[in-house]
Amino acid sequence: MPLFVIVRHGQSQWNAENRFTGTTDTPLTDLGRHEAHEAGILLKSHQPPNFGIGFTSELERAIETMAIILEEIEQTDLPVERNAALNERMYGDLQGMNKEEAQARFGEEQVFRWRRGYADTPPHGESLADTHVRVTAYFKTVILPHLQAGQPVLVVAHGNSLRALMMELEHISPDDIEKVELATGIPRQYEYDQKTGVFNLLPK
Repeated sequence: MPLFVIVRHGQSQWNAENRFTGTTDTPLTDLGRHEAHEAGILLKSHQPPNFGIGFTSELERAIETMAIILEEIEQTDLPVERNAALNERMYGDLQGMNKEEAQARFGEEQVFRWRRGYADTPPHGESLADTHVRVTAYFKTVILPHLQAGQPVLVVAHGNSLRALMMELEHISPDDIEKVELATGIPRQYEYDQKTGVFNLLPK
C-alpha cells in the first residue's frame, strides 16, 4: 500500500511571535528549520520512504520545510508541485495580530471560535469549512490519483489546511476537529489501501 505523509511546516517567525499568520509569507525560524530536519530524520529512521511526488502550498515556510525534509531523506530530485489550494486559511483582519491582543480586543471565547471552530469566519477571512472545500477538492482531483496509481506521496502544508485534509482522511466530524491540534514538524503517516480507498493511520 502506498505511503501518504503529511507534515505541518516547522515553526515560522510569526508562530514564534504568537501572531495570526494565515496567508502572510513569513520565514522559518532556526527552531523551525531544526524541526524540519528532525521530520526528515524521523521519516528516514523508519522504513526509508521513496516518494514519487511531493506537494506544498505556495508559502515560503512550507516550501523550505519540504526542501529540508527531502535533503534529509536524500530525495532532493523529487518533483514537487506548489498550489495555493494548500495554503493556510486566510485569517482576514486578524493576520499579523498577536493572539493575546486579539483576545483582549474581541474576547477569548470569540477568538477561540475563530481559531478552532469549523464554520466560524474571522472578519474578511476564511472559515475552516471554506478551507476544507478547497483542500479536499485539490486532494481528490490532483493528489489522490497518484496514490491510486501506487505512488507514495509527501505533502507539506499548514495547520488548518492539513486539519481540513485530516477530516477527509480520518472521517473527523466538524465538532471533533475543534479538538485536533497538529504540531509543527511532526510527520503524520498513512497507508492508502487501493482496494478499499481507506487511509490507515500508522503508529508514530
